Amino acid sequence: MPMSKARAVVLTITAAVIAVSARADDTRQLVTMPAPMVQHMLANMRDHLAAITEIQRALGVAEYQRAADIAEKRIGMSSLESHGAAHMAGFMPQPMQDIGTQMHKAASRFALIAQETGADGNLARAVAALSTVTEQCVACHAAYRAH
Repeated sequence: MPMSKARAVVLTITAAVIAVSARADDTRQLVTMPAPMVQHMLANMRDHLAAITEIQRALGVAEYQRAADIAEKRIGMSSLESHGAAHMAGFMPQPMQDIGTQMHKAASRFALIAQETGADGNLARAVAALSTVTEQCVACHAAYRAH
């Protein structure tokens, strides 16, 4: 049965009210920056998430050097230039910058631990180190929003 125009309008208005209410209840700090920079930042974050998935897959099949390489090149301190971190930082509050720096440092530490795991087989230590990376993601997303 096709939806009536009136019902479609009511549903549209309801959806809009819910969206506005959700934002009104969102107490995270809004970080404002030019739209292209927001898109760049979100693309970087999506790549970090994809990298973490690839790292987990590599750990799962005991490819520890591969996990280390992914972490360092895509999330670690070595990735800062490729992500344009320097030009993004000026738009971020200092605590947000600090969380980001801690995430990149944690990824570099994880990379070293993943390499060691190849020698000593201590997978638990590698998984714990990876969790320190994602802890920073959680902290930042809990405190800040781009929309």
